Amino acid sequence: MSTGRARTTILAALAAAVAAAQPAKSTETDMTDHPYVGMWVTEDRHVRQELLANGRYDEARGTRQSAYQGRYEIDGNRIEYWDDTGFTADGVFIDGVLHHGGMIMYREEADR
Repeated sequence: MSTGRARTTILAALAAAVAAAQPAKSTETDMTDHPYVGMWVTEDRHVRQELLANGRYDEARGTRQSAYQGRYEIDGNRIEYWDDTGFTADGVFIDGVLHHGGMIMYREEADR
């Protein structure tokens, strides 16, 4: 085996070993027990945003289901959104109320 080919083989094996030692990156996050997971709605229910336990969200507007979808992350009382189409947004939870994009959203109650 030539020196160049041996070096390439060694580097490939080293890269594979390093990759195998790294934890797999996931685009989904397990937030099953997070207190903010669930459905959030505006008072008139025109906007309905579901924060899913896998770190994704699905937002409906009026009769348009899944108007916006993407991923989110929560840090303390702040939430950051990355929509699948590329735009970003943020919000803040204050006293159990979500303030997001100029909207005030409340946790949906089961009896609504």
